[in-house]
Amino acid sequence: MNHLVDRDAVLFVALAAGLWASDAYFRPSLTHPLAASQIVLVEDALITLCFVPAIRRIWRELVRLSVRDWLALGAVALGAQAVATVLFTRSLSYAFPLNAAPNLSVENEVYLLYLLQPIFGVALARLVLGERRKPYFWFLAVFAVAGVYLIVFPQNPLAPLTSIQHGQLIAALLVLSAVFLWACGTVFGRYALSHVSFVTTGAMRFTLALPALLVVNLISRGSDGFPGFSPAQLPSFLGIALIPGLLAMLLYYRALSKTPASLATVAELAYPCTLFLLFSLPAPVGIGAPLQRVQIVGTVILVASVTALNLVKHRDVIRMPRHRALLMPSDEVA
Repeated sequence: MNHLVDRDAVLFVALAAGLWASDAYFRPSLTHPLAASQIVLVEDALITLCFVPAIRRIWRELVRLSVRDWLALGAVALGAQAVATVLFTRSLSYAFPLNAAPNLSVENEVYLLYLLQPIFGVALARLVLGERRKPYFWFLAVFAVAGVYLIVFPQNPLAPLTSIQHGQLIAALLVLSAVFLWACGTVFGRYALSHVSFVTTGAMRFTLALPALLVVNLISRGSDGFPGFSPAQLPSFLGIALIPGLLAMLLYYRALSKTPASLATVAELAYPCTLFLLFSLPAPVGIGAPLQRVQIVGTVILVASVTALNLVKHRDVIRMPRHRALLMPSDEVA
């Protein structure tokens, strides 16, 4: 299994990102009774508890970390996990308001701006990790983004360009901030994986974020930040914590440890792709939205692009810095 993940690491990053989309099945029953900060806090706490059996192994790795390693893990936890997740969850409330029809202009903003994540990720990978992309990387990356664009906007590809100007600025800023922080999480997570295992990286993502989420919940909700929970919500919380949370993030970090960040940030486009494919399924899994032929074409384009990136990963699609041992594992194949 380890050999399989090492060989097809880019594909496993995409698979993990696809699992994140299962969040859409569990979250709707929680979004309107609870605030975004409340949902993310409980989700984070449940995942943190899952790492308790591995606490001795994790501690042995943590005592050897440098200040830079702690800063990288802190950026992943506070930025990508705590703040970004709350911001994105909050933005969805503008697109899908309670007791009202979906706001299509804001929904277009949410998913159009999400496509900027690879741009942020590639730029940060160059600045932080020293990765330099070769020409055919750009061709495959643009192809992948185009595929997801067709999936998200199948009926009228120009719709987001005409409606985004009428969308809500607050929702756009929330999504843009979340996307940037997630890109930071990919790059700094890749840096941290040079020195600690994927289990420790995943554990620190959720554990270090927990105090921050608690503070955010107290500031935003005050004494009202804790009432509102009920036993009936437990299955949904467990579903979010175990599938798009624990399982997906462990698989993601295991695959990311063998994937240059520039390739991983493109592979993560599997998240919006899977999300819209889930929407086409009948209730309660999806919403029964008809699957367009253009979306099938977009899916094929995305799968082909990510598969090609996985193949060329072993052909130096990424130029690594001369002293890459300081940034990446010694056995990394660019």
